[in-house]
Amino acid sequence: MSLHWIIDSRTRLVTATVDGDCTRADVEAYLKAVDGGGAVAWRKLFDARRGRPAMDPDDMLAIGTLFRGYHRRGPVGALALIVAETDAEPISRTLGILATAERPMRLFTDLEKGRRWIGSLPA
Repeated sequence: MSLHWIIDSRTRLVTATVDGDCTRADVEAYLKAVDGGGAVAWRKLFDARRGRPAMDPDDMLAIGTLFRGYHRRGPVGALALIVAETDAEPISRTLGILATAERPMRLFTDLEKGRRWIGSLPA
């Protein structure tokens, strides 16, 4: 598995890191852990700078459907998504499904800026 996470109940922050190919199964396991840990409404720092999506369009649609399901159930926590500079433009165009949630969300290419921003938000 190339997607690893820490669900920290003290800070109410979920930190995830992708190293290598990230599959639909990886993302589904992450979402299941976040939901099972009661952390859907918590802040999230998602570092995908060293990751690559290994999903076809059907996989992406299924993941998008899962995200929307969480948004309909209740509050979804703020998201700081960190990506490689070369991926920022194409990823920003595909985030529409995430942006529909009523939550703060920002895309960064600098991990420290993402950490500062997510840390500035209320837990």
